[in-house]
Amino acid sequence: MVKSATKKPLAVSAYENIVKKIVSLEYQPSQHLEETQLVEELKIGRTPVREALVRLQGEKMVESHPNKGMIVRPITLQNTKAMFESMIIIEQGVVDVAVNKDCSIYIKEMRLSNEAARQAILSNRVFRLVEANHEFHMNFAACSRNEFLIRAVNDVRNEAKRLSYLSYGNTIDPDRPLKIHYDSVVTEHDQIIQSLEEKNSSRLKKLLHKHIETFRQRIILFMTS
Repeated sequence: MVKSATKKPLAVSAYENIVKKIVSLEYQPSQHLEETQLVEELKIGRTPVREALVRLQGEKMVESHPNKGMIVRPITLQNTKAMFESMIIIEQGVVDVAVNKDCSIYIKEMRLSNEAARQAILSNRVFRLVEANHEFHMNFAACSRNEFLIRAVNDVRNEAKRLSYLSYGNTIDPDRPLKIHYDSVVTEHDQIIQSLEEKNSSRLKKLLHKHIETFRQRIILFMTS
């Protein structure tokens, strides 16, 4: 007898649905998340929704405010600036550790993540592209085999997901069409993998800085236009 597929716990389903709506900006920054409304929209019970919101608060995707309850974490210029500063420092720190480790397992996963990004581009699935990009950078972080660095990268990359959706879903710079931007992202990912394989820390740091700086410039342009 064939066993049926294991169903996801309801709290996990609630979490994943809310995350997708936050990242894709269906739930706007600073929007109040009414528990009753979430139960109705997601067709899931109140307890799983509460559990999902607790998890999201721990991941700083939502915030608890007096008299307002839970709101979607705002996107501010100050937080965005701090996020990019942290991203460069932490991911370049990963380089110093990763080049002295065996990264072969995680390099294979990085290739798979970048291929998933390519497929998402071909099928015009922006949310999947955001997820694939996140997976790529988390597999890169895993090359350090350092749980504290991995956790730090995850925190800053979770913060970046909504900005990634903005970057991948909008023609922000008329001189840089989305196709060119997409091509540069996957190409730079390939170059990062190659430099990691060669343990060329100097080139790897330069590539990461360029990769993050391009992302930063697109978001600053979007926020100030």
